[in-house]
Amino acid sequence: MHGAGTKLAIPTNNPAPARLLDVTRLLRRAGRVATGIDRVEAAYLDHLLRDEGPLFGLARTTLGYVLLDRAGLEGFRARVAGEIPWGPPDMLSRASRRLNPDQKRAQADIRRLSIRRCLPQRLGRMLARDLPEGSHYFNIGHSNLTDRVLFTLKQSLNAQIVVMIHDTIPLDFPQYQRAGTVVPFRRMLERVRRQADLILCNSEQTRADVTRHMAPQGAVPDCLVAPLGVEIAEPEPMQMPEGFDPARAYFVALGTIEPRKNHALLLDIWDGLAQEDAPQLLICGNRGWNNDAVFARLEDWAARNGPVFEISGASDGQLAGLLQGSAGLLFPSHAEGYGLPPLEALALGAPVVCSDLPVCRELLGENAIYADVNDRYSWQRQIKSLAESWQADSRASHSGMARFVPPCWETHFNVVFKLA
Repeated sequence: MHGAGTKLAIPTNNPAPARLLDVTRLLRRAGRVATGIDRVEAAYLDHLLRDEGPLFGLARTTLGYVLLDRAGLEGFRARVAGEIPWGPPDMLSRASRRLNPDQKRAQADIRRLSIRRCLPQRLGRMLARDLPEGSHYFNIGHSNLTDRVLFTLKQSLNAQIVVMIHDTIPLDFPQYQRAGTVVPFRRMLERVRRQADLILCNSEQTRADVTRHMAPQGAVPDCLVAPLGVEIAEPEPMQMPEGFDPARAYFVALGTIEPRKNHALLLDIWDGLAQEDAPQLLICGNRGWNNDAVFARLEDWAARNGPVFEISGASDGQLAGLLQGSAGLLFPSHAEGYGLPPLEALALGAPVVCSDLPVCRELLGENAIYADVNDRYSWQRQIKSLAESWQADSRASHSGMARFVPPCWETHFNVVFKLA
């Protein structure tokens, strides 16, 4: 039942409950560059593997469900982290036309690592063989939140269901979504409202958004705000693109190249700058969807050899190095659920110019420069000012700035696992 804010708390004199982490998203994302949500699910996997107590993993494959014990999860995490390569596809994977080669290897491996697997209709029987009643189920990645899974967990285990909702952007900004994603997201949110015992939110803004969408449908589960941890990679050098001038100031835009991230604004600004005097712009991220006009403009800039450069496939360390040496991070997003790049940039000492979004104000406070995405002049003015400061400072890597301290995972997990 909803409304008891401490119902998931575990008395200190009782053993910890068995925990079941859903790793379906990490399985489906095998071979792809990790997104923010992927990283959060991986952080939960890392934390639970370090913690004591019974631990299991659940994943949905194309043929049904698999259950992993702690040893299986350790093997799965090593493969996700690239410490061990994915193995060869098995006969079941090779027969699937829906999977790409990386997914075929990943699904074959997770079957090899599992202690049990079953067809969809036998999920309850499989779970009941190994997990005790009252187990706690964690779904961090917005994947596998189906009626079958949630209902079965309640019926077979009387499980306590903990779900993280990262944002409600598909409902608030449907114009920036892939075709066919809005209605499934709305239905998923309603399933969570009906079945979850606790909803984890990364910010007060997300909690307000979740409540706003759920409340008209009925009772809203308890929501717990726990800002996500930020891990800063050790900066590494990288081979810069042809035409890049290390003696000139440069800015970084970091994130998937999709309409919501509003790279078009930055390209408009650089189109208006005199090319010989303009700072450089490094647009770092993989290409997304519904953005052909921006892709065409990037290809046009590539033909001119700068000062706008597109960079994909950079490691976390290389991106950290770029941010640390930059004149600043530019983050003109139309909407964000959390916004990791500004937090990472500030932690590395780089100035941040970002959209004036409530969640950015909540997380960054007075540490960022805010600009309206409809005011191109304001963005251009801030960019010129920071570029001049960078040149005047002899390309210093902001070492004299007071370091911004971002949220950490230890604090996040201390908050979450007091209740879950």
